[in-house]
Order: sequence, then structure tokens, then C-alpha cells
Amino acid sequence: MSNTFPPVDGTWRNHYLLMRHGHSQANQEGRIISSPALGLTGFGLSPRGCAQLDTLLADWRWARPQRILHSDFLRTAETAERVAAHFDLTRTLEPRLRERHFGEFEGQSDDRYAKVWARDAKDPTHRQGGVEAVSEVAARMRAVIDELERHYHDETIMLVSHGDPLQILLTALEGRELSLHREREPLAPASITSL
Repeated sequence: MSNTFPPVDGTWRNHYLLMRHGHSQANQEGRIISSPALGLTGFGLSPRGCAQLDTLLADWRWARPQRILHSDFLRTAETAERVAAHFDLTRTLEPRLRERHFGEFEGQSDDRYAKVWARDAKDPTHRQGGVEAVSEVAARMRAVIDELERHYHDETIMLVSHGDPLQILLTALEGRELSLHREREPLAPASITSL
């Protein structure tokens, strides 16, 4: 899956590959794992996620990344590690790319996402139940790209993150209301979106 989105001002200095981590143990169990306490050291890639990455790398159709930055959660670190090894690159840990924190829903069934997303659609600044606001996620994700734009030029940079943060970032980059982030087609595990 690949789409192209322009920068807010019309020109990017770099080319970006936004990648959602491969299918994870949290996906397999249908659980929300969004806190560093659980996500940094547990709930890595599932066997299905490893197979997805093997297929993706064998059939690579995007530009070769020159840099890889990734969330510090285990599932994104393992995804980035496989891509980095394939291209003989080092990878850089970037905590601002981590999963959106889902507060009181941590560890619960992933059917609880719908409740949070319904609130998001009414108010992208809400923090009900300790959930990280959509507006906060957008700001930290966009800050990563803005910083890379200041420091690099003409590079292909891969950012490995999570479904919600990437959808929120893409909504922000499209200049759409953040409350509409769930109106985008969901990003599949191990999918890449090109900027």
C-alpha cells in the first residue's frame, strides 16, 4: 500500500517512507498495548509479522532508505531491525514515534479503540480516561519530520511507527481536521506510505 502526500508548504527536502510495524503479539491477542511499561520490552512481532516483513523485503518496491528512525516499542524496534539488516543500515531510536497512549484502556481488548475514536471525532484535544490527545500525537509526530527537514537534504528516511500515530500524522500533513483521522483507510501492519 502506498500513497503520496505533499508537505504543507509544497516542497519536501527529503523523501519519507512511513512504515507501520509488522503484525504484533498485541494484534494477535487483540489487546491494547500502548504504555512503555508493557510495550518497550514485550509484545514484539508475531510469527505472522515476521512473515510479512520477509515478503515485503523480498519484493521491495520503494526507494532504498538511507536512514531508519523508529519508535522505542519492541514491535517497531524489531520491524526496524529487520529492514535495517536487509539494507545494511544502522537504526535510530526515536521515542516521539511511539504508540499513542490509550490510558485506562491499556491491556484491554482492542475493541475499546472505537470508544476513543468516537471521542476523537468530537474533540481531537480530549484526554478522557488518560488517553493521549490526537493534537498531542500530531505535534510530536510532525516535530520529528520538521527536525529531519532542518538537518538533512535529498535523503530517503524511513520512520517506523504505529497505526494511530501514523494516521494522525497523515491527516495533519493533508491539512485536514485532526478529528477526521479515522476517516482515512486504516494502515495495515507492515504497510509503507511514501511522502
